[in-house]
Amino acid sequence: MSHRTLAARDLEVRYQGGPPVLAGASLSVPAAARVALLGANGSGKTTLLRCLSGAIVPDGGRVEIDDVALRHNRSGLRAHRQEVQLVLQDPDDQLFSVDVYRDVAYGPVNLGLGPDEVRERTEAALEVMGIDHLRSRPTHQLSHGERKRVATAGAVAMRPCILLLDEPTAGLDPQGVDEMFAALYRLENHHTTVVLSTHDVALALEWSHSVAVVVDGAVVQGDPVTLLSDADLLARARLRTPWPLALAADLVRDGLLEPGSRPRGAAELRKMLRGKVGGKAGGRPGY
Repeated sequence: MSHRTLAARDLEVRYQGGPPVLAGASLSVPAAARVALLGANGSGKTTLLRCLSGAIVPDGGRVEIDDVALRHNRSGLRAHRQEVQLVLQDPDDQLFSVDVYRDVAYGPVNLGLGPDEVRERTEAALEVMGIDHLRSRPTHQLSHGERKRVATAGAVAMRPCILLLDEPTAGLDPQGVDEMFAALYRLENHHTTVVLSTHDVALALEWSHSVAVVVDGAVVQGDPVTLLSDADLLARARLRTPWPLALAADLVRDGLLEPGSRPRGAAELRKMLRGKVGGKAGGRPGY
């Protein structure tokens, strides 16, 4: 899998003559990036992902890979789907077969690949998603988190450069979230670019290289710390300040952290606090 860049340019989408869902929305997904999409319910996050995957033809604007516009014809979409794969929020929308192995193999088989190539892709996808032990299980006997990983494995078996995940942690318990992100880190080591939508602003802050907030039909994209510290933007998007930034702001006001401290997660916050306490008390740094 080689890295490619993916972009949306000035997308316009409306449904059945209603108000626009996307109105001039643009997004950049550099190679090897982690991009998190944030926004309120109904803001257009899923519509944007479906446009990026080729599933929706926008009313205006275009989707590009390496600056080449997506062609919405049979050959163009077939080529695009070998580069970009979308995993929907509900895994049952993408599980077709009676058992896990055949479900993961479904895409490679339909590409017309030979048996050896199908087997190699399927085995690799099962391994990277950490579900090899489920290979013979009927899909209807899986937990919600297992079904999500199987659906993702089916997309991974297509060997995309870019994987689009719509709410991959929705409905998962904490262990399920940890298992999903362990799989995503393995995918990153296999040179897959990941774009995910989420309502979890703290997750987006800690995980992503770039955050894209979908609001008023457009996309505001930038550095996670900068955007998720913008109270006006978050209010417009009906989002809350991530807890590490909110807590750090309180600790700054209390004099327990230096002005400008903006941790991205618990580990950074702990490090800042240890440094501050160690510096004031004359103790060992990191104590």
